[in-house]
Amino acid sequence: MGVQATVVFADLTESTAFFEALGNEKATRAMTRLTQWIGDICQAHHGRVVKQLGDGVLAIFYNAGDAARAVIEMQKGHQLRLLHWPPAIRMEIKAGIASGDVVEVNGDCYGDAVNVASRLSDLSGANQIWATESVVDQLDENSGIRLLSLGSVNVRGKAEPLRLYRVEWEEAAGNENVTLQATLPQIRKLDSHGEGRIHLTYLHRNLEFTSSSTPTTHLGRGDNAEFLVDDPRVSRMHAKIEWRNGTFVLTDLSSFGTWVRFSGSEGDVPLRRDECLLHGQGEIALGVPFNDLSCPTVNFSVSFSHPSLY
Repeated sequence: MGVQATVVFADLTESTAFFEALGNEKATRAMTRLTQWIGDICQAHHGRVVKQLGDGVLAIFYNAGDAARAVIEMQKGHQLRLLHWPPAIRMEIKAGIASGDVVEVNGDCYGDAVNVASRLSDLSGANQIWATESVVDQLDENSGIRLLSLGSVNVRGKAEPLRLYRVEWEEAAGNENVTLQATLPQIRKLDSHGEGRIHLTYLHRNLEFTSSSTPTTHLGRGDNAEFLVDDPRVSRMHAKIEWRNGTFVLTDLSSFGTWVRFSGSEGDVPLRRDECLLHGQGEIALGVPFNDLSCPTVNFSVSFSHPSLY
Protein backbone atom coordinates (compact mmCIF):
# COMPACT_ATOMS: atom_id res chain seq x y z
CA MET A 1 0.00 0.00 0.00
CA GLY A 2 1.53 3.30 -1.08
CA VAL A 3 1.53 6.64 0.71
CA GLN A 4 1.71 10.17 -0.65
CA ALA A 5 5.17 11.55 0.03
CA THR A 6 7.77 13.96 -1.30
CA VAL A 7 11.10 12.48 -2.33
CA VAL A 8 14.42 14.34 -2.23
CA PHE A 9 17.45 13.08 -4.13
CA ALA A 10 20.56 15.14 -3.31
CA ASP A 11 23.73 14.37 -5.24
CA LEU A 12 27.29 15.68 -5.13
CA THR A 13 29.08 16.81 -8.28
CA GLU A 14 32.70 16.10 -9.25
CA SER A 15 33.06 13.22 -6.79
CA THR A 16 35.55 11.43 -9.08
CA ALA A 17 37.93 14.41 -9.02
CA PHE A 18 37.45 14.60 -5.25
CA PHE A 19 38.70 11.04 -4.81
CA GLU A 20 41.59 11.60 -7.22
CA ALA A 21 42.71 14.70 -5.31
CA LEU A 22 42.45 13.30 -1.77
CA GLY A 23 42.98 9.59 -2.25
CA ASN A 24 40.46 6.89 -1.42
CA GLU A 25 40.82 6.84 2.36
CA LYS A 26 40.60 10.60 3.03
CA ALA A 27 37.95 11.11 0.37
CA THR A 28 35.78 8.32 1.77
CA ARG A 29 35.91 9.80 5.27
CA ALA A 30 35.10 13.29 4.00
CA MET A 31 32.30 12.01 1.75
CA THR A 32 30.78 10.03 4.61
CA ARG A 33 30.78 13.09 6.87
CA LEU A 34 29.21 15.19 4.15
CA THR A 35 26.41 12.75 3.31
CA GLN A 36 25.77 12.28 7.04
CA TRP A 37 25.44 16.05 7.38
CA ILE A 38 22.97 16.11 4.48
CA GLY A 39 20.99 13.35 6.17
CA ASP A 40 20.97 15.24 9.48
CA ILE A 41 19.45 18.28 7.76
CA CYS A 42 16.75 16.10 6.23
CA GLN A 43 15.92 14.62 9.63
CA ALA A 44 15.86 18.07 11.24
CA HIS A 45 13.13 18.99 8.74
CA HIS A 46 11.01 15.90 9.56
CA GLY A 47 12.37 13.79 6.72
CA ARG A 48 13.57 10.20 6.80
CA VAL A 49 16.84 9.21 5.18
CA VAL A 50 16.13 6.11 3.12
CA LYS A 51 19.73 5.49 2.12
CA GLN A 52 23.08 7.06 1.45
CA LEU A 53 24.41 6.31 -2.01
CA GLY A 54 28.11 7.03 -1.72
CA ASP A 55 27.92 10.54 -3.16
CA GLY A 56 24.20 11.14 -2.65
CA VAL A 57 21.27 10.89 -0.25
CA LEU A 58 17.72 9.69 -0.82
CA ALA A 59 15.15 10.95 1.69
CA ILE A 60 11.37 11.11 1.94
CA PHE A 61 9.14 13.72 3.55
CA TYR A 62 5.43 13.82 4.24
CA ASN A 63 5.28 17.59 3.75
CA ALA A 64 6.53 19.20 0.53
CA GLY A 65 7.39 22.44 2.32
CA ASP A 66 9.64 20.57 4.74
CA ALA A 67 11.41 18.93 1.81
CA ALA A 68 12.00 22.23 0.00
CA ARG A 69 13.23 23.99 3.14
CA ALA A 70 15.58 21.12 3.92
CA VAL A 71 17.27 21.34 0.51
CA ILE A 72 17.44 25.15 0.69
CA GLU A 73 19.21 24.91 4.06
CA MET A 74 21.44 22.22 2.59
CA GLN A 75 22.54 24.46 -0.28
CA LYS A 76 23.12 27.49 1.94
CA GLY A 77 25.11 25.54 4.51
CA HIS A 78 27.22 23.80 1.90
CA GLN A 79 28.19 27.10 0.29
CA LEU A 80 29.55 28.23 3.66
CA ARG A 81 31.53 24.99 3.89
CA LEU A 82 33.01 25.53 0.43
CA LEU A 83 34.53 28.85 1.49
CA HIS A 84 37.13 26.79 3.37
CA TRP A 85 37.70 24.14 0.67
CA PRO A 86 40.49 24.36 -1.92
CA PRO A 87 39.04 24.89 -5.42
CA ALA A 88 40.48 21.58 -6.66
CA ILE A 89 38.30 19.50 -4.34
CA ARG A 90 35.07 21.48 -4.29
CA MET A 91 31.91 19.49 -4.80
CA GLU A 92 28.56 21.19 -5.33
CA ILE A 93 25.12 19.84 -4.40
CA LYS A 94 22.39 19.33 -6.97
CA ALA A 95 18.96 18.08 -5.99
CA GLY A 96 15.65 16.86 -7.36
CA ILE A 97 12.31 16.93 -5.52
CA ALA A 98 9.19 15.03 -6.64
CA SER A 99 5.88 14.14 -4.99
CA GLY A 100 3.67 11.14 -5.56
CA ASP A 101 2.71 7.68 -4.40
CA VAL A 102 5.60 5.95 -2.64
CA VAL A 103 5.76 2.32 -1.52
CA GLU A 104 8.00 1.57 1.47
CA VAL A 105 9.39 -1.96 1.72
CA ASN A 106 11.90 -3.07 4.37
CA GLY A 107 13.16 0.45 4.89
CA ASP A 108 13.58 1.19 1.19
CA CYS A 109 11.10 3.10 -0.98
CA TYR A 110 9.91 2.73 -4.55
CA GLY A 111 7.64 4.56 -6.94
CA ASP A 112 7.48 7.06 -9.75
CA ALA A 113 8.34 9.97 -7.44
CA VAL A 114 11.59 8.23 -6.47
CA ASN A 115 12.56 7.76 -10.11
CA VAL A 116 11.63 11.33 -11.07
CA ALA A 117 13.53 12.87 -8.13
CA SER A 118 16.63 10.95 -9.23
CA ARG A 119 16.19 12.10 -12.84
CA LEU A 120 15.79 15.74 -11.75
CA SER A 121 18.96 15.53 -9.69
CA ASP A 122 20.75 14.34 -12.84
CA LEU A 123 19.22 17.09 -14.98
CA SER A 124 19.82 19.94 -12.57
CA GLY A 125 23.10 21.81 -12.48
CA ALA A 126 25.48 22.40 -9.61
CA ASN A 127 23.89 24.43 -6.78
CA GLN A 128 20.43 23.90 -8.26
CA ILE A 129 17.19 22.43 -6.92
CA TRP A 130 14.63 21.21 -9.44
CA ALA A 131 11.08 20.33 -8.40
CA THR A 132 8.00 18.95 -10.10
CA GLU A 133 4.70 20.77 -10.31
CA SER A 134 3.27 18.19 -7.90
CA VAL A 135 5.68 19.57 -5.26
CA VAL A 136 5.00 23.21 -6.08
CA ASP A 137 1.24 22.69 -5.88
CA GLN A 138 1.62 21.78 -2.20
CA LEU A 139 3.68 24.79 -1.17
CA ASP A 140 2.03 27.49 0.91
CA GLU A 141 2.08 30.73 -1.05
CA ASN A 142 3.14 32.52 2.14
CA SER A 143 6.12 30.23 2.70
CA GLY A 144 8.56 32.67 1.11
CA ILE A 145 9.97 29.92 -1.12
CA ARG A 146 10.93 31.48 -4.46
CA LEU A 147 10.35 29.56 -7.66
CA LEU A 148 11.47 29.86 -11.25
CA SER A 149 9.38 28.14 -13.91
CA LEU A 150 11.45 25.96 -16.27
CA GLY A 151 8.46 25.13 -18.47
CA SER A 152 7.78 21.64 -19.75
CA VAL A 153 10.89 19.46 -19.87
CA ASN A 154 11.36 15.94 -21.22
CA VAL A 155 12.37 13.59 -18.41
CA ARG A 156 13.75 10.13 -19.21
CA GLY A 157 11.19 7.44 -18.46
CA LYS A 158 8.17 9.76 -18.77
CA ALA A 159 5.92 9.60 -21.81
CA GLU A 160 5.01 13.30 -21.58
CA PRO A 161 7.13 16.33 -20.63
CA LEU A 162 6.87 17.42 -16.99
CA ARG A 163 6.19 20.95 -15.82
CA LEU A 164 9.25 21.77 -13.71
CA TYR A 165 10.39 24.56 -11.41
CA ARG A 166 13.70 25.62 -9.96
CA VAL A 167 13.73 26.44 -6.26
CA GLU A 168 15.73 29.63 -5.75
CA TRP A 169 17.77 29.58 -2.55
CA GLU A 170 20.45 32.25 -2.92
CA GLU A 171 19.82 35.60 -1.25
CA ALA A 172 20.79 37.42 -4.42
CA ALA A 173 19.87 34.83 -7.02
CA GLY A 174 21.14 36.50 -10.16
CA ASN A 175 19.42 39.28 -12.06
CA GLU A 176 16.10 40.40 -10.62
CA ASN A 177 14.69 40.34 -14.14
CA VAL A 178 15.56 36.65 -14.36
CA THR A 179 14.47 35.29 -10.99
CA LEU A 180 10.78 35.23 -10.22
CA GLN A 181 10.48 36.38 -6.64
CA ALA A 182 6.76 35.78 -6.40
CA THR A 183 4.13 33.55 -4.93
CA LEU A 184 2.83 30.59 -6.91
CA PRO A 185 -0.35 32.32 -8.18
CA GLN A 186 1.78 35.21 -9.45
CA ILE A 187 4.09 32.82 -11.30
CA ARG A 188 1.15 31.26 -13.10
CA LYS A 189 -0.33 34.61 -14.03
CA LEU A 190 2.57 36.19 -15.87
CA ASP A 191 1.94 39.87 -16.46
CA SER A 192 3.73 41.27 -19.49
CA HIS A 193 3.89 45.04 -19.89
CA GLY A 194 3.56 45.33 -23.66
CA GLU A 195 4.45 43.01 -26.52
CA GLY A 196 7.88 41.67 -27.37
CA ARG A 197 8.89 40.14 -30.69
CA ILE A 198 11.78 37.81 -31.46
CA HIS A 199 13.01 36.53 -34.81
CA LEU A 200 15.05 33.29 -35.05
CA THR A 201 17.03 32.08 -38.07
CA TYR A 202 18.88 28.80 -38.62
CA LEU A 203 20.12 27.95 -42.14
CA HIS A 204 16.98 28.45 -44.27
CA ARG A 205 14.59 28.15 -41.32
CA ASN A 206 12.94 31.30 -39.96
CA LEU A 207 10.52 31.84 -37.09
CA GLU A 208 9.12 35.00 -35.61
CA PHE A 209 6.89 34.98 -32.56
CA THR A 210 5.49 37.47 -30.10
CA SER A 211 5.10 37.41 -26.34
CA SER A 212 1.31 37.41 -26.64
CA SER A 213 0.93 34.65 -29.23
CA THR A 214 3.74 32.23 -28.25
CA PRO A 215 5.13 32.99 -24.78
CA THR A 216 7.47 29.94 -24.81
CA THR A 217 9.39 28.33 -27.69
CA HIS A 218 11.73 25.33 -27.42
CA LEU A 219 14.82 24.88 -29.60
CA GLY A 220 16.08 21.38 -30.33
CA ARG A 221 16.22 18.47 -32.75
CA GLY A 222 13.19 16.64 -31.30
CA ASP A 223 9.76 16.52 -32.88
CA ASN A 224 8.30 18.50 -29.98
CA ALA A 225 10.63 21.46 -30.43
CA GLU A 226 8.88 24.45 -31.97
CA PHE A 227 12.13 25.59 -33.61
CA LEU A 228 13.94 22.63 -35.17
CA VAL A 229 17.75 22.55 -35.24
CA ASP A 230 18.54 19.23 -36.90
CA ASP A 231 22.09 18.52 -35.75
CA PRO A 232 23.30 15.47 -33.75
CA ARG A 233 25.10 17.72 -31.26
CA VAL A 234 21.83 19.39 -30.32
CA SER A 235 19.63 17.83 -27.61
CA ARG A 236 16.06 16.91 -28.44
CA MET A 237 14.83 19.75 -26.21
CA HIS A 238 18.02 21.80 -26.01
CA ALA A 239 16.89 25.23 -24.83
CA LYS A 240 13.81 27.37 -24.45
CA ILE A 241 12.99 31.03 -24.97
CA GLU A 242 10.20 32.45 -22.87
CA TRP A 243 8.67 35.83 -22.25
CA ARG A 244 9.08 36.74 -18.62
CA ASN A 245 8.82 40.03 -16.71
CA GLY A 246 8.85 42.09 -19.87
CA THR A 247 11.74 40.45 -21.70
CA PHE A 248 12.78 37.24 -23.46
CA VAL A 249 14.81 34.77 -21.38
CA LEU A 250 16.90 31.95 -22.88
CA THR A 251 17.29 28.86 -20.66
CA ASP A 252 19.66 25.98 -21.41
CA LEU A 253 18.05 22.55 -20.84
CA SER A 254 20.74 20.45 -22.49
CA SER A 255 23.51 18.08 -21.50
CA PHE A 256 26.29 19.92 -23.35
CA GLY A 257 25.46 23.59 -22.97
CA THR A 258 24.45 26.69 -24.91
CA TRP A 259 26.47 29.81 -25.73
CA VAL A 260 25.19 33.32 -26.52
CA ARG A 261 27.08 36.01 -28.41
CA PHE A 262 25.55 39.49 -28.59
CA SER A 263 26.30 41.75 -31.54
CA GLY A 264 29.06 44.19 -30.65
CA SER A 265 30.22 42.15 -27.66
CA GLU A 266 33.71 40.67 -27.50
CA GLY A 267 32.84 37.82 -25.13
CA ASP A 268 30.40 34.89 -25.15
CA VAL A 269 27.92 33.98 -22.44
CA PRO A 270 28.15 30.25 -21.59
CA LEU A 271 24.99 28.61 -20.21
CA ARG A 272 24.88 25.25 -18.48
CA ARG A 273 21.42 24.71 -16.99
CA ASP A 274 21.44 28.48 -16.67
CA GLU A 275 19.78 31.41 -18.39
CA CYS A 276 20.28 34.94 -19.69
CA LEU A 277 18.21 37.82 -20.99
CA LEU A 278 18.10 38.23 -24.77
CA HIS A 279 18.29 41.75 -26.15
CA GLY A 280 19.16 43.38 -29.43
CA GLN A 281 20.73 40.97 -31.91
CA GLY A 282 23.10 38.07 -31.63
CA GLU A 283 23.76 34.36 -32.05
CA ILE A 284 23.04 31.22 -30.04
CA ALA A 285 25.39 28.21 -30.34
CA LEU A 286 23.84 24.87 -29.38
CA GLY A 287 25.84 21.90 -28.09
CA VAL A 288 29.31 23.22 -28.91
CA PRO A 289 30.89 26.68 -28.43
CA PHE A 290 31.49 29.27 -31.11
CA ASN A 291 35.18 28.36 -31.47
CA ASP A 292 34.00 25.22 -33.27
CA LEU A 293 33.38 26.75 -36.68
CA SER A 294 30.87 24.02 -37.54
CA CYS A 295 28.67 24.68 -34.50
CA PRO A 296 24.90 24.89 -35.12
CA THR A 297 24.17 28.60 -34.72
CA VAL A 298 20.78 30.29 -34.39
CA ASN A 299 20.62 34.02 -35.09
CA PHE A 300 18.18 36.08 -33.05
CA SER A 301 16.79 39.60 -33.13
CA VAL A 302 14.62 41.10 -30.37
CA SER A 303 12.31 44.09 -30.64
CA PHE A 304 9.51 45.60 -28.54
CA SER A 305 6.17 47.15 -29.31
CA HIS A 306 7.05 50.37 -27.48
CA PRO A 307 10.21 51.79 -25.88
CA SER A 308 8.78 52.12 -22.38
CA LEU A 309 8.52 48.37 -21.85
CA TYR A 310 10.73 48.45 -18.76
